[in-house]
Amino acid sequence: MKKLPLFAFTFFFITAAIAQEVQKAIFYSVSFPNAAHHEAEIKMTIPQAPAREFRVRMSRSSAGRYATHEFGKNIYNVNATDVNGKPLPFKQIEGDVYEVGEHPEVVVITYTLFGNWTDGTYASIDGSHAHLNMPAAFMWIPGQEKRPLKFELNDLDKYGWKVASQLKHDGANIYSAPDLQYMMDSPTELSNFKETSWDVTNPDGKKEKINLTIHSDDSQPVIDNFGKMVQKMVLEEKAVFGELPAYDYGEYTFLDDVYPTTSGDGMEHRNSTCIVQPVNKVEGNEVGLLSTFSHEYFHSWNVKRIRPKSLEPFNFEHANMSSELWFAEGFTQYYGELLLERSGFHTVDEYTRTISGLINAVLNTPGAANYTPAQASNHAVFADAGVSIDPNNDNNIFTSYYFYGGATALALDLRLRSEFNLTLDDYMREVWLARGKVMKPYTIPDLQTDLAKLTKNPKFAADFFNRYIYGIEKNNYEALLAKAGLLLRKVQPGKAWAGPLSTMPGRGRSGQVRTNGAEGLPIQSSTIMGTPVYKAGLDAGDVILKADGKAIKDAQAFNDIVDGKKPGDKIAVSYRNRTGDHETIIILEENPYLEVVTNEKAGKDLSKDQETFRNNWLSSKIK
Repeated sequence: MKKLPLFAFTFFFITAAIAQEVQKAIFYSVSFPNAAHHEAEIKMTIPQAPAREFRVRMSRSSAGRYATHEFGKNIYNVNATDVNGKPLPFKQIEGDVYEVGEHPEVVVITYTLFGNWTDGTYASIDGSHAHLNMPAAFMWIPGQEKRPLKFELNDLDKYGWKVASQLKHDGANIYSAPDLQYMMDSPTELSNFKETSWDVTNPDGKKEKINLTIHSDDSQPVIDNFGKMVQKMVLEEKAVFGELPAYDYGEYTFLDDVYPTTSGDGMEHRNSTCIVQPVNKVEGNEVGLLSTFSHEYFHSWNVKRIRPKSLEPFNFEHANMSSELWFAEGFTQYYGELLLERSGFHTVDEYTRTISGLINAVLNTPGAANYTPAQASNHAVFADAGVSIDPNNDNNIFTSYYFYGGATALALDLRLRSEFNLTLDDYMREVWLARGKVMKPYTIPDLQTDLAKLTKNPKFAADFFNRYIYGIEKNNYEALLAKAGLLLRKVQPGKAWAGPLSTMPGRGRSGQVRTNGAEGLPIQSSTIMGTPVYKAGLDAGDVILKADGKAIKDAQAFNDIVDGKKPGDKIAVSYRNRTGDHETIIILEENPYLEVVTNEKAGKDLSKDQETFRNNWLSSKIK
């Protein structure tokens, strides 16, 4: 060995000592003595605690979510002690932040966690399971994000629970994560779930194990059969990119919770996904449940590895805004349904209904008419399961980036096929190899660069992004769909239309207002810009008393009057609000909403070229 000077040896031993210090894990012990009342007791042991005073906190956002969530509200009995239980100086300085004062080398934080909401965002605890989204469950130390973490999951035998998680299993009931970011991205289900697994071999010969765990009232044969359906979907998604990602520890796990009272959700993670479905069983609902599986699994490429720079690293202290969600979520939305059609779980006619929804989202909403996909993406900080009690105007300012991006993906796919003899699959592989596989976070200009490289046409890429991503222009969907023998047409040609009215009883959320039993037909949320009722001056808080001279007591009575008219007809309306009684005129228009149908269903011929185009687009790509 080459002789080193003394300062080099000194540096080596100091560095080794620091590395050894950093490697001491923060240890969480989790127990469930009061699961019947939705409580867990968590003990957080911090060896080599930070010098002087330091802070511990709960998160305010979650991996896979873009809005703010106040997880701190669901912990209490928070205390700090030494290892012998002696109390330490400790105070709450914000709703979700606590400060530890003078302390010894080892500090213990204990608290009670309440969880009674089963979805991908929060925690749910009862006698049947502990369903833990990690940001909703575990406190952490700002500035100590790189430290390894260990978890002791207690009371498993007491409740008959097993553990499903992408955390590393270190033996018995001990699990670990290399750092905070990994831990926060590792949802954990403790229950008597049923499981089925299979291997998928990548082109390099390496096998990736896929685990399907489902907490439901189904038999094992039902889960095994559903696993075969999921396996078919997984292989169809693999065909898009040409390979599965190299999952950490060689495994990917679906954590599915199926029960009628759950919230319903899908939350993607790096090596797993948390799916919650509010139905009684998997059995009899298999095809309907696959939609969430298809979407969330596609995220293991697009979002978790093809990663927007705006989300890297994820900040757990506030909402994470990203202008790229039209691609991250929207292109995933497009593929989630397309791949179920390619897998044979949906028919072409069923898929045309999906396409219709995407197209109406971009051609018949004021949000898409006035705001770009990037701007719609930024609104996720308010829209992505965000909770508020005051009304908003989302009806007029927001089109979901899921559908906006999905419609953009549809147009780009059809244009690549018709103009370049390429496909959106080719584009996704290009982005995967340039960004995702090498974990190089991207920006919108990067996506444009990749499109230019694929098409060998920078002018096309620049035009597409300038018009449809940075701008609000819309593609010619009618002409594009015609190439596949699909017809875009009015869903109710010649039908009179006043525009949608939200008249369901209000609960004070999402733009709704309370009316507390007022007579007539109360309008509960903002009317939609450009519709006849909007042009007539009607809006949230108005109560329709009469229409066309007839008393209006419910939505059906109003709709019956509209149904008896034709476009261009006028309806006199009497209504009331806080300023008094008023009169207005609604001038009815033709229903603008569109549908997509096959040429065959429309009674038109399907040419050989159209049939070939459609088959190349929608047929299975599994070789």
